[in-house]
Amino acid sequence: MLVNADFHIHSCFSMASSKDMLIKNIAPKSKLKGLQLLGTGDAFHPGWLDIIEESTTPVGDGIYAFEDMNFVLTTEVEGKHKIHHVIIIPNIEIARELSVRLPSKNKNSDGRPKTQLGGAELLELVKEYDCLIGPAHAFTPWTGMYKSHDSIYDCYEKKPDFVELGLSADTFIADTVSELKDFPFLTNSDAHSPWPHRLGREFNQIELKDISFSSIKHAIKHKDIKANYGLLPNLGKYHMTACTKCFKLVDPVVAKENRMKCSCGGKIKKGVDFRISEIADLIEPKHPDFRPQYVHLMPLAELISTVFDKGVTTKTVQAKWQKLIDNFKTEIDVLINVSIDDISKINPNIAPAIEAFRNGTIEVVPGGGGKYGEILFERKPKEKNVVTLDFF
Repeated sequence: MLVNADFHIHSCFSMASSKDMLIKNIAPKSKLKGLQLLGTGDAFHPGWLDIIEESTTPVGDGIYAFEDMNFVLTTEVEGKHKIHHVIIIPNIEIARELSVRLPSKNKNSDGRPKTQLGGAELLELVKEYDCLIGPAHAFTPWTGMYKSHDSIYDCYEKKPDFVELGLSADTFIADTVSELKDFPFLTNSDAHSPWPHRLGREFNQIELKDISFSSIKHAIKHKDIKANYGLLPNLGKYHMTACTKCFKLVDPVVAKENRMKCSCGGKIKKGVDFRISEIADLIEPKHPDFRPQYVHLMPLAELISTVFDKGVTTKTVQAKWQKLIDNFKTEIDVLINVSIDDISKINPNIAPAIEAFRNGTIEVVPGGGGKYGEILFERKPKEKNVVTLDFF
């Protein structure tokens, strides 16, 4: 069975997460997105595990259900050198035991615990319990594995189970790093709020024998991911080298010459685009035979927001989003499968934006320094103080 799965989200217990990130809110929004399987996130936090147990029904091997939405236990851990790791866990009992064993001072106060264990030590610990582990948003400049290491094996010593690409990277970028040719790639949302433009903004279409931890493990181990769906990388907020204060995009060479200091006084952060150019050993991506297609997505509400020049969470945008969902069931179907003619019958203003997104003619002002990229559609581009550099 083909399942749309988003394994990396956060709960209401994580720093900078919405207090609405509760099972009762996450489940219905995920269904409207078009997902069938969701990671719980924050599964080392005792309070979140209590809520999961109270809110869901165990439905077999490692799966917990709420109103037809299936959850598997997952967490993100910040390890040594502030590197983030995603862990997929067999069941709540194991999550509780690992939480106790994890040396961390903040695991009862933050959904994303911090520890001084390195990648190799974390891998050894969680493998005692049959968990899956891999780097979270592997290329991002603040907390990605490649910001501190030139090789994934420098971090883990042994081979982890997967690589999560992150919002600022895709398969075409990652497959210029030849050491990743044997790894399945995961594309997850890292959502901190239950809005559908956050949940499932990146997801995996995965072949499962059934919805169970064992099947998830088998599929990842045997590379049975059939498609990765994710943002255009330049929409990611760390794609380009940019100032973290004024968000001006800066030529990385100029940034280095100025010791990563912006003229505004802010700090310049190296972007995924440039970091990839430093570690890539292939000029063009070389996809292994098992690598599935990568389909670029944009959140539907953000497309609507651009067309009508209204905020994503305004009543105007949400009403138009809801009308499309009422007619076509899920956001994923609207973005990918529903005919443009049918969408036009519901809203002739939105249909051209979806068509432009599908055929790749949407303009994007790249993101960087912590600011998401900006979609441009039938509006004059705003002037940007931008210096860019082609790396490939």
